[in-house]
Amino acid sequence: MNELAGRTAAEARGGASRTFDVARARADFPILKREVHGHPLVYLDSAASAQKPRQVLDAMREVYETSYANVHRGVYYLSERATALYEEAREKARRFVNARSRHEIVFTKGGTEAINLVAASYGRGFLKAGDEVVVSELEHHSNIVPWQILRESAGIVLKVARIEDDGDFRPEALERAITPRTRLVAISHMSNVLGTVLPAKEIVAIAHAHGAKVLLDGCQAAVHLSVDVQEIGCDFYAFTGHKVYGPNAIGVLYGREDLLAAMPPYQGGGEMIKLVTFEKTTFADPPAKFEAGTPPIVPAIGLGVALDYLESLGRERIARHEAEVLAYGMERLGRINRLRLVGTAPSKASVLSFVLDEVHPHDVATVLDRAGVAVRAGHHCAQPLMQRLGLAATVRASLGLYSTRSDIDALVAALDRVKEIFG
Repeated sequence: MNELAGRTAAEARGGASRTFDVARARADFPILKREVHGHPLVYLDSAASAQKPRQVLDAMREVYETSYANVHRGVYYLSERATALYEEAREKARRFVNARSRHEIVFTKGGTEAINLVAASYGRGFLKAGDEVVVSELEHHSNIVPWQILRESAGIVLKVARIEDDGDFRPEALERAITPRTRLVAISHMSNVLGTVLPAKEIVAIAHAHGAKVLLDGCQAAVHLSVDVQEIGCDFYAFTGHKVYGPNAIGVLYGREDLLAAMPPYQGGGEMIKLVTFEKTTFADPPAKFEAGTPPIVPAIGLGVALDYLESLGRERIARHEAEVLAYGMERLGRINRLRLVGTAPSKASVLSFVLDEVHPHDVATVLDRAGVAVRAGHHCAQPLMQRLGLAATVRASLGLYSTRSDIDALVAALDRVKEIFG
């Protein structure tokens, strides 16, 4: 495993001088070689979950075959080795978002749990009845429901900042939503439905000027943007492993060290303690305080390799490639009669949501699937946003680093078949 980690680090250093080679990158993803219904797979659902490169798959298998043991507890070789790999992954996550310290990186089972951790721990510890949490109209359910649960249990007030009709989010909408009672702004960095990239740094500046903390849901943004939590200035940042080409069942919560130190534990059990008696328990320092029980050892290591992989390709080069494919997709889809793009904000990344007049999105997606084109259809875990847009559902084609113009061409050709079938 050390050799593999060394290879990926060397690739990252060598990658700085290379241009992005999508064909070479696609060769790293075994699943892209398969056929579906007799057609080459065209995978356009990366916003739901990205595919995994062989580097991640090989590294995880290698751990299970050669280095697996529980972490932080054993004094024997395998345990010490697994612990070292697990903590190396934490350091990679720290670098990925440019946190100041490894103590600010908490491993969770996903982005959803990371947000729930903040709602349950920071919310329980610092918010009281009448305090306000502000979200936006474009949030995923994972950044709505936890605050509703807190509203029922603690009496907080949940307020909603509006978006524009084109899906854009303007800072003045947050200014209008914030009041002297606002204690937390919990908001997406990038919409999973519209692709809208929100002005994170401005949002943080506005919230902090009013004395409020900021949690950014970065589950979509972390894979498409270069995230620097120190530059943004946010207090919490959540993202998930399976969208950054890593395994599922692993996520990351960045939290300012002083806040994590002051917050109560999220769960109780082994690992998150210093001393336990029947009278009292003394809790461990962050991040251990928030990682009760046996952690997701191999998924965390796989996530670290995935982050290495992204760095090896060059995140800025990937972003330029994805932007070019997105622009091509917007142009091609924009020329289809009876098709309406949903979400055309000026600042947008990697997501093409649309509706086709008089054809249900599920019917569109079913026909596309028969042509080997995998897209998502539905409300995308954002029902309040659908209500704001006056829609029940959309079709969503979402891009990854392996997406190409040819994928867009296949999507358009399959949409022609939809129109033939449904008239």
